Amino acid sequence: MRADTFFEAVKTLPVAPFETLVPEGGLVVVAPHPDDESLGCGGLIVQALARGRPVRVVIVSDGCGSHPNSKAFPHDRLRDLRESETIAAMAALGLGAEHVHFLRLPDGGVPSEGPQAEDAAARIAGIAEKAGANAVFVTWKHDPHCDHTASAAIVDLARKHLPGAAFHAYPVWGWTLPPEREVGPAPTGCRLSVEDERAAKRRAVEAHASQVSGLIEDDPEGFQLQPGMIDRLTGPHEWFIALPADETP
Repeated sequence: MRADTFFEAVKTLPVAPFETLVPEGGLVVVAPHPDDESLGCGGLIVQALARGRPVRVVIVSDGCGSHPNSKAFPHDRLRDLRESETIAAMAALGLGAEHVHFLRLPDGGVPSEGPQAEDAAARIAGIAEKAGANAVFVTWKHDPHCDHTASAAIVDLARKHLPGAAFHAYPVWGWTLPPEREVGPAPTGCRLSVEDERAAKRRAVEAHASQVSGLIEDDPEGFQLQPGMIDRLTGPHEWFIALPADETP
């Protein structure tokens, strides 16, 4: 299916209650970079916490690819900044810092296979098992960013450790794909209404100040989320594509 047709179908997925996505137990949100968790799953996280469900967030990469030329924020300082922004973002959603995990794989170089990928998959599975999580959410494998694709592959590797868990993909950059790009079969899954959570989600996104506010001024080619992208992903719905057991993320 072409990307434009696919996303028209995503927009019309049935609206379902939280309990349809996560009938019982907790959930794990796997994000390639600091900010993907807020953009893709901020409303989901708020709804889970409101129901007393365990939530864990796993940030796969160190996030240091956003401003690689900054002298004011060299690698370690930028990593620490992005991690502190993530903690603040999750606080805006009601999630404590102790439930946020950073794998610190290289931004732009997250592996999709091999020992590092297997180790990351085992860590994600261990986090899920310890939390009693029965659902895992990860970026869509066709998102046009190598780390998003690799994070999906890592979660696929984690499946063997989590029998019985449900897996869902959330698109972030997929919305920007060329319309003619082939992305596989029609989507199944649902939309989650997050109208009541939009304000908290927006605060979480804005907590990633280095990505939205021009905080880092000495790297003019550094990454910044554009207002249109933020508006798209902080609307009244979040979109979750079901990943059956015989389908990789």
